[in-house]
Amino acid sequence: MSPTVKSNQLQLAIAALEILLIGTVNSQACEVGSVGPLLWMPSMNTFRRFTADSEPMYTFYTDVLGFEPLEPYEVGNNSEVWRIQAGASQLKLSRRVANRLYVDGGVADATGLRLWTFFFSDEEALIDKFTNAGLAAPVFEDACSHPAMNCAKSALISDPSGQDVEIVITGDAKGTQYEEMEVGIVVSDLSLSMLFYRDFLGLEEIGVNYDVRLGTEKHVFRNGATFVSLRSFGGPLPADTGTAGIQYVVTDVAAVQDLARCQGITIDQEVSSLPGFMVRFVWLEDRDGVTNYFADTAESRGEVEA
Repeated sequence: MSPTVKSNQLQLAIAALEILLIGTVNSQACEVGSVGPLLWMPSMNTFRRFTADSEPMYTFYTDVLGFEPLEPYEVGNNSEVWRIQAGASQLKLSRRVANRLYVDGGVADATGLRLWTFFFSDEEALIDKFTNAGLAAPVFEDACSHPAMNCAKSALISDPSGQDVEIVITGDAKGTQYEEMEVGIVVSDLSLSMLFYRDFLGLEEIGVNYDVRLGTEKHVFRNGATFVSLRSFGGPLPADTGTAGIQYVVTDVAAVQDLARCQGITIDQEVSSLPGFMVRFVWLEDRDGVTNYFADTAESRGEVEA
C-alpha cells in the first residue's frame, strides 16, 4: 500500500473518530433530558422593558405594591436596570432595546410574556396604597381560581407603562407575606409550549384551570415560588418578543446551552460573561420568541460557600 493511500486512510479514521466523539458528547448532554436538574434557585426572576418615565414605574412596584427596592446596576451604553424584590423573585425594569418586537395592549393582544400576577391577603391595605398614591382603587371581582393558591378575588390593572398586572387577594389571614408570583405567557401552540416549559425546562406541572376574566384555560407550571402560566386564544396573534422575559439561576450555563443545542431550542446569545461580575449567561427563546435566559454565579457553580 502506498504512503499516500495509508495517509488518506489514516485521515478518514481520525475524522470518523472525531464524529464518534462529537456524537457521544452530544448524546451524553441530551441524556440529561431537561434543564430541571441544573436549576439552582427555587424561583425565577423576570424582567419588563418599558418606554414610560422610570420614576412612576419604580414607585408603582415599590411604594404602591409594597415590594423592596434593590440597588440598580448599569449594563453599558448608559443603560440601567432597576431591581425590585417581590417575594422570592426579582423584578427587573429597563428600557426597551433594539432588535426585538414589541406589541402594546392587553394580555390577549399578542403572544409573549403579557402578565405579572402578585398575591396579597389584605385588600383594604392594598387599596389604601393605591389611593394614597393618587391612583384609582383597583376593582376586585370574584373571577379568580388557581390550581395552587387560595385565590378569593382579583383585579386586572395596568402599570405606568400600560402593561397588565393581576393582583390576587387570597382567603388567608391578613398580613401574610407571599413568596409566590406568576408570569403569564400567551402562546401560539399550547402543545409545543408545554414541551418547552415542562419537558425541556423541567418545570413542575401544577394543573389547568379556566380563567374566567380572559375566557381561556391556563396551564400552570412552577419552579419553587414562581409560577408560569400558559394561555392560548386560538387564533393567530402578533409576536411580542421584547417586552418581558424570565431569568433562571442554574449551576452551569454551558450545560444548558448544550441541552438547547441538542434539542433544537433557539439560542439567542451563546454563553458569555458580564465584565466585572463573576456571572455567566446564555439566552434562549421559547417557541414564540420569549426570552428565557440563564445565569450561573460563583455561588451557584459551587466555587464559593453559600
